[in-house]
Amino acid sequence: MRAFGQILKIETKLYLRDFAAPLVTVALPLALLLVFGLIPAGRQPEAQFGDLSFIQYFAPSLLVITLAMTGVNILPTVLATYRERGVLRRLATTPASPGALLAAQLVISLVTILISALLLVVVGRLAFDVPLPRRPLGFTLALVLGTASLLALGLLVAAAARTAKAAQALAVPLFLVVMFFGGVYVPRFLLPDVLVRMGDYTPPGVQALLDAWTGTSPRPLHLAIMAAVALLAGTAAAKMFRWE
Repeated sequence: MRAFGQILKIETKLYLRDFAAPLVTVALPLALLLVFGLIPAGRQPEAQFGDLSFIQYFAPSLLVITLAMTGVNILPTVLATYRERGVLRRLATTPASPGALLAAQLVISLVTILISALLLVVVGRLAFDVPLPRRPLGFTLALVLGTASLLALGLLVAAAARTAKAAQALAVPLFLVVMFFGGVYVPRFLLPDVLVRMGDYTPPGVQALLDAWTGTSPRPLHLAIMAAVALLAGTAAAKMFRWE
């Protein structure tokens, strides 16, 4: 346990030292919330958003930025880099096992996502009167399953890639797909219905987050698919993962 604590401390320092990582994963979604929230029209209810304001409708997509960056971009790249440099192999000969480093990375990812989610919810409420998630249990479940699905996909990328460049080659297309279907690049109301429906079932399940945030219980099918992706991708990653 002490060895894990030391690794977690070191990995946290390395993560914070790389200024770009926390800037994109936490500060960028919050900055976009502030920019869009300061537009008066973005705070007015609109029929095309189901009588929600644009900022309420778009807030879950801002959370997708953190989930995608953390789960399918940063995590697999870091693990593949450590494997390529022999860090994981060397750790296997010490009291601090490679599994402890993997656990530390997952803890950092989860804490980053939690901080970003709390900031979006609290700042949205205090600055722009965005209601708190009206189905807190449903929102928590949707966030947990959506996070698990993307982290599992990220671990699968890390398991399949032998080098950092290979991990990036696999992670970037996946990252772009998640961001697109999550409504980050183009707001989902501007997409054709077929792409919106596809995005409903694409990790991290932005529609489930939106439903729980605005007062509707997340659909069981949306949650079940996120759970299935997490289980299948996580199982495959565990079978394929090599420490060297």
